[in-house]
Amino acid sequence: MRAVPLRLSVAALSAALLLSACSGGGDDDKNADGGTTPSAPAAGGGSTCAVDKLDTQAGPVNAAPGVGDSGNVTFTITNTGDECSLAGFPKLELKAGGTAVAVPQDPAAVAQTVTLPAQGTASFTITYTRGDGDKAITATKLGFGLAETSGKELDWSYGAVVLKDEKTPDATVSGFQQAGD
Repeated sequence: MRAVPLRLSVAALSAALLLSACSGGGDDDKNADGGTTPSAPAAGGGSTCAVDKLDTQAGPVNAAPGVGDSGNVTFTITNTGDECSLAGFPKLELKAGGTAVAVPQDPAAVAQTVTLPAQGTASFTITYTRGDGDKAITATKLGFGLAETSGKELDWSYGAVVLKDEKTPDATVSGFQQAGD
């Protein structure tokens, strides 16, 4: 009968030691390597970014190879000004000649505020379906703006985009995401 209480005591002691080893020393603000836990960017940190202070480059690109195929184009934004914030989604328009259609927000994407320090980077991604003929927009430019402001035109060389109707492309844009380190 003595063996049973001893086994329980050894098991209880082993469990206590195992759990205390997982706690990281009891300091919840430190990682196992002794560094501090990274925090999310402060919401609304800095002023709202100005489009003319954002360098915007395409890449990586997974262009749709043929009609009916889907593609993704990620744009990386580098802040060339002082610390600022990007909120929600970019305002985008696919443009072909005198025609422009707004790219809708991805309904599954979550809007967030991204704080960009000087030279900090963020990104957004356009997902689209390649089209052809009169049920597509053969865009050559992508209008890029923030919130209600228009901004600059970027080159679009990833093929025509299917139109669901006269004003709606079969494309969506993600919200702004923090990029880089």
